[in-house]
Amino acid sequence: MKTDSLSVLDRQLLLQLGDRLKLLRKSQGLSAVELASRVGISRTTLSAVESGDPAPSMGTYLRVMSALGVSGELALLAGDTLQPPPPGSAAARSRRSRPIVQVQVTSDSSRHRVQDLQSLVLHEAAVRAIQQDPALRDKALETLGRWIHHNGNSRSLSLWREWQRILKDKTWRKVLGSTRRAQELRQASPIVTILSEEVRQQVLRQVNDLKQGVVYGDQMEPQPR
Repeated sequence: MKTDSLSVLDRQLLLQLGDRLKLLRKSQGLSAVELASRVGISRTTLSAVESGDPAPSMGTYLRVMSALGVSGELALLAGDTLQPPPPGSAAARSRRSRPIVQVQVTSDSSRHRVQDLQSLVLHEAAVRAIQQDPALRDKALETLGRWIHHNGNSRSLSLWREWQRILKDKTWRKVLGSTRRAQELRQASPIVTILSEEVRQQVLRQVNDLKQGVVYGDQMEPQPR
């Protein structure tokens, strides 16, 4: 079973964007209520944006960026600057080497943050799999029932009980957020057990790549000796 959910790198980029927008808001002395009102969105939607949630539309992210004065960075990506010059133009005939542009993306150095990013992506893949095949939800509920039966005195019992409600009501947002409660729920989760080993290994490889640093952009050519 493969997943078409966001890759680990995509999620890391969204998380970093959300963090940056939140820091910008605070540096400008704006409360969450003030910025949400200025943008015309709910406080809950702004919280999702600042959490790097993929659910809000691109337009919502852009409106928040515009209100904070950083929409010009998106204009750079969407503009003509990054397009190849038209054939026959002076720019195309120029022998001057084009500038090397590279961006390196790495995960937070904290081991906890890396593990939570991995857990988040795995849970997004599991939720998507359940939405595509509802029988997997029953499988997760069966696993949860066994845990509760054999470990009735576990400290995780309250989390497992909440997981039963989440699975029955399909309230996935409770476990896909960046709140402390969402992180606690992911740590006691039954739904990652439905994922194939192929998906698990795919996510693990992406996490390991991110730890080393993933480079976007042109490759540097070796300098002549």
